[in-house]
Amino acid sequence: MTDLLRRLFRTRQGAFGVSILMIVTLICLLGPALAPYSPDRMDFLGRFAAPGVRHWLGADQFGRDELSRLLYGARDTVPAALLATLAGTLVGAVLGTLSAYAGGSWDEAIMRTIDAVMAIPGLLLALLIASTLGGGEQSALLAIAIAFAPGMARITRSVALAARQEEYVAAAIARGESGVRIVFAEMLPNVIAPVIVETTIRVSFAVMLLATLSFLGLGAQPPSSEWGLLVSDGRTYLHDAPWLVLVPGAAIAISAIGFNLLGDGLRDALNPRDER
Repeated sequence: MTDLLRRLFRTRQGAFGVSILMIVTLICLLGPALAPYSPDRMDFLGRFAAPGVRHWLGADQFGRDELSRLLYGARDTVPAALLATLAGTLVGAVLGTLSAYAGGSWDEAIMRTIDAVMAIPGLLLALLIASTLGGGEQSALLAIAIAFAPGMARITRSVALAARQEEYVAAAIARGESGVRIVFAEMLPNVIAPVIVETTIRVSFAVMLLATLSFLGLGAQPPSSEWGLLVSDGRTYLHDAPWLVLVPGAAIAISAIGFNLLGDGLRDALNPRDER
């Protein structure tokens, strides 16, 4: 682990990614304590207040402090995106490894089904699932997890096919171990590195996808301060109060960039050929 961290911080993108995500993590953990006001505190005399001493990032159409809502909204955005990505990764990794181990007609049936699902664009698939489930934050999380699972299954299968030919798998089969144990105890731990990299990168897409669903009314619902919902609420007043869109939009972009940079750094750190 120490060697991995050393190699991660030695890459520029890894160091920047970790730095950004450390700040995002602190905001998620300490946001409510750092917020100067309650996110739901209204001040009709301060409607559309420009960024200043009283409201560092301005105020919205109800006079609510934008900084406070942004700090509280971090908990509704980043952890939710991370949870949805982990759920999709878990399902996809297990499915892909099972397909590689089973081979034959089972592998063909699973992969062709996954190909059919992947033919639908991820955003459209998430929209279909979320709208079918009736919207809401839980529906959005489930929609993102289902949309991510097929891609993770295909990536994991490509790595697991090579692991299937290794001697440790042949030895486990010779010992008479069950297929479930071989998949979970022998194959999955040895295909985890590329899965981790892909998961980290996909969190950035999950942040944007969750914000998109909330923006379209299929994710978090008012009075939540989820970042995508903040953008949706502020778009009507873009010309009068552009900070209502720019501030949460910048938060979404910075978080996505942080996860992307971390994924690039992990890719290099986990690749022994990059060691010099």
